[in-house]
Amino acid sequence: DGFKVKSTQTSSFDETWRPVWGETATIRNHYNEMAVNLHQPSSDRDITIRFRVYDYGMGLRYEFPQQQTLNYFVIKEEHTQFAMTADHTAYWIPGDYDTQEYEYNITPLTGIRAVIAKHREAYKSNSSTTVFSNTGVQTSLQLKTKDGLYINIHEAACLDYPTMHLNLDDKNLVFESWLTPDAVGRKGFIQTPFNTPWRTVMVSDDARDMLSCKLTLNLNEPCKIEDTSWIHPTKYCGVWWNMIVGTKSWSYTNDLPSVRLGVTDYAKCKPNGTHGATNEEVKRYIDFAAKNGLQEVLVEGWNEGWEDWFGHQKLDVFDFVTPYPDFDIKMLNDYAHAKGVKLMMHHETSSSALNYERHLEDAFNLMNKYGYDAVKTGYVGDIIPRGEYHYSQLMNNHYQHVIETAAKHHIMVNAHEATRPTGICRTWPNLVGNESARGTEYEAFGGNVAYHTVMLPFTRLQGGPMDYTPGIFETRLSDWSQNPSFVHTTLCGQLSLYLVMYSPLQMAADLPEHYEKYDDAFQFIRDVACDWDDSKYLEAEPAQYITVARKAKGTDNWFVGGKTGEEARTAVVRLDFLDKGRKYACAIYQDAKGADYEHNPKAYQIIHKTVKKGDVLKINEARGGGFAVSLIAK
Repeated sequence: DGFKVKSTQTSSFDETWRPVWGETATIRNHYNEMAVNLHQPSSDRDITIRFRVYDYGMGLRYEFPQQQTLNYFVIKEEHTQFAMTADHTAYWIPGDYDTQEYEYNITPLTGIRAVIAKHREAYKSNSSTTVFSNTGVQTSLQLKTKDGLYINIHEAACLDYPTMHLNLDDKNLVFESWLTPDAVGRKGFIQTPFNTPWRTVMVSDDARDMLSCKLTLNLNEPCKIEDTSWIHPTKYCGVWWNMIVGTKSWSYTNDLPSVRLGVTDYAKCKPNGTHGATNEEVKRYIDFAAKNGLQEVLVEGWNEGWEDWFGHQKLDVFDFVTPYPDFDIKMLNDYAHAKGVKLMMHHETSSSALNYERHLEDAFNLMNKYGYDAVKTGYVGDIIPRGEYHYSQLMNNHYQHVIETAAKHHIMVNAHEATRPTGICRTWPNLVGNESARGTEYEAFGGNVAYHTVMLPFTRLQGGPMDYTPGIFETRLSDWSQNPSFVHTTLCGQLSLYLVMYSPLQMAADLPEHYEKYDDAFQFIRDVACDWDDSKYLEAEPAQYITVARKAKGTDNWFVGGKTGEEARTAVVRLDFLDKGRKYACAIYQDAKGADYEHNPKAYQIIHKTVKKGDVLKINEARGGGFAVSLIAK
């Protein structure tokens, strides 16, 4: 209360910067800025509110300069408000302090309360959930007005601060910031000088702008890693999908009621016969990666402790350095390197952040010793320190500590179940991926709605790329396992995700033997890039369809992907982006006649032709389907 405007300063800024990896080779950062300096006479305190306004959106943040009367303080609440002009259509998931692994709802703003109330008990089925309000939602929040205006609300550069949600006053249609608390309800501990994260709004009458404008990245600081030569976009496969589906296990034995690190003797235990991370199985994946041009092989369940890793709030879960008896870490890394492939490390923390930080240096030193350059981290379950949430200030600082420590060891990080990204990958580009949303694994747990992957680019991907783990060809899991679930896309819909769901880290997630059955379709995964010089969004509508064309880094080759939701459609791909006077060998991977994600998911056809600039491709997309196109310059 009682703040007075002391002064204001305005300025303009225009730069073009080059990301280490990304959808485009360069990004323009052009804005007008206003800093409003406020003074509170009653306490003699100063605060600055800084605004940056772009052609396509804006950001604001609160800045607290160091001062005698405001040095250390605790945040009770943050009351940033976003007032809606009408009962807009919202594409949303419930506000939750621990997970984003939800399917998106599409309702008017006034419909949020009824949906959360109806499903509140069902939301508890995840490993760790904390839905805090009947009208709370998570960012990035996508909205659409009745007259066709698209609005997106998010945050950027969330550092040393809790993750922001939005809570709706559904009578007055006003969203207010809702910060994730710590274990005793406090929102944040601050020492000045300090800047909050940016609160961001994008606005356009063209849905494609929601996907192409880089507001979140631009509001982060430039790269802090001097030598980035060791950071590289990666295609990988791995020992993972079998465990998710249920035909293999992470654990080595069924003999143990519990495990105690440094005490349990696995040499005396009988193998369970279903362990996935065996020497033989890992070598099979290495051979497959080497044969098909994949750079790395992820191996989950390689280390001791999986027998009782989950659900016990156990502090000392893993040490991240001790392999099971049937995983020869030196032999397997030597074998991989001899074939031009690397193994990708897996560190599931079981949400014991305290334990992970104690072992972090030893774990990264082991990776350096054996030539690992990437790690997939995981945070399944309730956080230790007990009572903390996945998105609290303390845990956000933990994730950042892991990223910065990994950078010192020249290790790339792919964090699962961590906080949602807010563009920090610009500053720390060794953060090559996050999960932080409902990924492909849920296709084995009952499925994702067909429009899920044409919703995520408008929401979750606003803050950074997602390791969605696409590429499932055998979509009916009961054909090869006891799992009754099915993947809610067609086979060509899976191919489209390598373009639609942008990431510099892309997995060929299915089993090698499944890809061998559909080798002609797998050719697209062999060919497609995962780093780009240019990207052009050709068609887009939230939850309905996305069509995007991308130019592979350092080449003249283009790839196009289109994905649809619950309704079949015909995509119109105008090849105006191709070089004039040049011909391209075009391969179109598309849903065949009669394809359908429920009834005929594996029906596809591949069409080869020669195309040039100005040609138009009209491609039928099945319900839940999609297409992929490679355009190789002649």
